[in-house]
Amino acid sequence: MKLIVISDIHGIKTNLEKVKQEFIQKKCDKLIVLGDIYDNRLKLKEKRKNDEEINKFLESFQDKLICIKGNCDTKEEIKNAKFPIIERLGYLSTNKAELYFAHGHLDNELNWNHPNTILIYGHLHIPLIRKTKTNIYINPGSISLPRKGYLPTYLYYDEQEFTIYDINENKIASIKIE
Repeated sequence: MKLIVISDIHGIKTNLEKVKQEFIQKKCDKLIVLGDIYDNRLKLKEKRKNDEEINKFLESFQDKLICIKGNCDTKEEIKNAKFPIIERLGYLSTNKAELYFAHGHLDNELNWNHPNTILIYGHLHIPLIRKTKTNIYINPGSISLPRKGYLPTYLYYDEQEFTIYDINENKIASIKIE
């Protein structure tokens, strides 16, 4: 199974076409979105237009989409989406790994109590891969509003390895799955 994981779109559609191109080029099976899809700081007219375009982008993945609610996603936005948005925690079993997905404001490396698992979470806007004695923690960073001087980033998984790339295809971090 091949996956692309993005997080923290925050109503900015700029890099979504690049994500779609990578999804198609890499022949991915699933697109995982770790929340904060929308942004309530925009003016209403601009927000509606951006939300429409982001929804259209996500709807185009339909059965290939797993979407998690972020702390910035409102009940109204979730109700208006024509694709399911999971309230807190997503799960996917692949041939080599049991993967958990969260936005990160509730479930993250600091409070995760499930040994021998892989937790992929957003919220920080900073890409990271960290392996502990019992777990692997991955944050793909933000596809729209990166922090700490990073370019926008996303995560790619191909059953062999997790790799975080920036929008220019530079490898930021990776970890092989044994």
